[in-house]
Amino acid sequence: MSTVLEALDSGPQGASLAEHAYLLLRDRLIMLDIKPGDPINDGHIAGELGIGRTPVREAIKRLESDHLVVSYPRRGTFATGVDITQLADVSEIRELLEPLAARRAARMAGPNLREELRDIAATIGELEEGKAGQQELMRYDIQVHRLIYKAAANPHLEDVLIRYDNLATRIWCYMLEKMPSVTGHIAEHVDLLNAIADGDEEKAAALALHHVTSFEETVRKVL
Repeated sequence: MSTVLEALDSGPQGASLAEHAYLLLRDRLIMLDIKPGDPINDGHIAGELGIGRTPVREAIKRLESDHLVVSYPRRGTFATGVDITQLADVSEIRELLEPLAARRAARMAGPNLREELRDIAATIGELEEGKAGQQELMRYDIQVHRLIYKAAANPHLEDVLIRYDNLATRIWCYMLEKMPSVTGHIAEHVDLLNAIADGDEEKAAALALHHVTSFEETVRKVL
């Protein structure tokens, strides 16, 4: 299965097989290409990826710590269910950390990253209503958040935020069919990305907070 995410997050050249397997499986899980409750068969995955079972098993252990898969003795490993009741807890953490990341990104990003932020903002700004599918829009959402976390230049903050953004994205993807469109949610990134690229820390932090709170409000409206 080839996706935009594979190109974005297949890892640097020379990355370990376990890391490669982890990144591919992680994004299939959060986009629900692997659906909640689906079995995770290490042999099948190893065959699909053309690698041995050992790196796949290492990847699965990491996915367990990310709360994306769960293992049961004598039953096997499965994709975790999507628990909407976790929305408030996940949002509470993101409301604190997303503005911090945006503020840091506005201060710390180098020239190349600022140019990349502007390029993505321009691409999203040119998306026409109804032209991009819901899944494609969500991939833009993931790409934007991960780039902001990278620009924040704090690997510990980046690691935490990726994990919680993954959980939020799973909830969003789970609710996609009930939502009329996520175009507006994705369009919010344009001003956020440009504020970061401009080095406007306070505006970037405020827009990041609004983005997270509007996400929770939108999901709750369709529950």
